[in-house]
Amino acid sequence: MKKLTLAVTAMVMMTAPAFAGGDAAKGKAKAAMCAACHGAAGISAIPMYPNLAGQKEAYLAKQLKDFKSGARKDPVMAPMAMPLSDDDIANLSAYFAGLK
Repeated sequence: MKKLTLAVTAMVMMTAPAFAGGDAAKGKAKAAMCAACHGAAGISAIPMYPNLAGQKEAYLAKQLKDFKSGARKDPVMAPMAMPLSDDDIANLSAYFAGLK
């Protein structure tokens, strides 16, 4: 039982950084470039662009990382995501996740 507890504790400690939230205030400052397509409040007026407000933070971060790496292909989003740092992605994800 003690080994299982240690193993679970180690797993939680190793994966905790993956779930660490970003800084929403910094994300808001960075989100100006997103507003043209996704709306100033994360609600798009154009049906082809998804709403970002209220999406789960981990989902948003994964999508941005996938656009950046090329795992998800999109000719508009790829160049937008390429210059983003991991902190930028975390911060943008926290900002949009916190919007209603």
